[in-house]
Amino acid sequence: MKKTFKAFETYQNHNGDFKNKIAQKNFSDLPKGDLLIKVEYSSLNYKDALSSSGAKGVTKFYPHTPGIDAAGIVVKSNKTNFKANDRVIVTGFDLGMNTSGGFAEYIQIPSSWAVRCPDSLSTKESMMLGTAGLTAGLCIEEIDNHTPINNLKVIVSGSTGGVGSLAVKLLSLLGAKVTTITGKKNSEQYLYDLGSSKVINRKKFIDSTRLPLNNGVYDAAIDAVGGNILSSMLASMQYNGIITACGNVAGANFTTSVFPFILRKNRLIGIDSATCSKPIRDNIWNKFSTFWRLKNLDHICKMIDLSSLDEEIKKMLRGEQVGRIIVRL
Repeated sequence: MKKTFKAFETYQNHNGDFKNKIAQKNFSDLPKGDLLIKVEYSSLNYKDALSSSGAKGVTKFYPHTPGIDAAGIVVKSNKTNFKANDRVIVTGFDLGMNTSGGFAEYIQIPSSWAVRCPDSLSTKESMMLGTAGLTAGLCIEEIDNHTPINNLKVIVSGSTGGVGSLAVKLLSLLGAKVTTITGKKNSEQYLYDLGSSKVINRKKFIDSTRLPLNNGVYDAAIDAVGGNILSSMLASMQYNGIITACGNVAGANFTTSVFPFILRKNRLIGIDSATCSKPIRDNIWNKFSTFWRLKNLDHICKMIDLSSLDEEIKKMLRGEQVGRIIVRL
């Protein structure tokens, strides 16, 4: 094994500005952990963009290597549940937040953070899904447990992002009638190709919604952005509807009343993919490797290396990113 390895590092310069660079790191720089993993692929998520720009409340100490996702090969294990050469997936927990993350050739973590990569999934495919896929899968699992998805009218926000794109693709595979909301110009064909049957402009959707109750249209919703979009979704649900909420890029606060809940029996379910249990993770990953198997993921993924990562982070922070960004180590 080589003496040093490459990592994408965020640091604060003398002016207080946060900058990114490719650094050579020593293995002694890694935190203590049960598993040493050679990372093969990672992926770019909104939390990574926040961490790499010094956003308050995300990462406490710099210099730091972001990357909340990683998939690769176990190099060394101090626990019996994994052994050398096992293929593993690591998403969430503290990886990439305050623990050196997946934008590096190696990570070292507690073994409880890792799950075994299913035999029928490659590590590349697992990162095409990543935290975004896990989150979308958790949302759809909640909806499916509430009512069968086939022919269900489902509305999805943040639909050109990672969670939204994968949710639309999976919902379409399962037979739902999917409506997507987007504020991005020229994204309609992308969404139709994913499986959307109708595309709505974000501003028009918000402006046309009467709060706290509008006409009941949808059986279920996946909201990846929060804010006014979530308020409008809640107002637009049919009786016994279910809304899964998993993001706050449009704001942490939203406006509603008790009426969607006591007059229409709606349910608002929060989704946490960062710290959900290993059995839950195993269930979702196994579904993605079998009857949730998504085809043509390459069409919504862009493959980059560490040298292109800074540019893609800036695009994400400007709201210009579409689909998934996969990082090859």
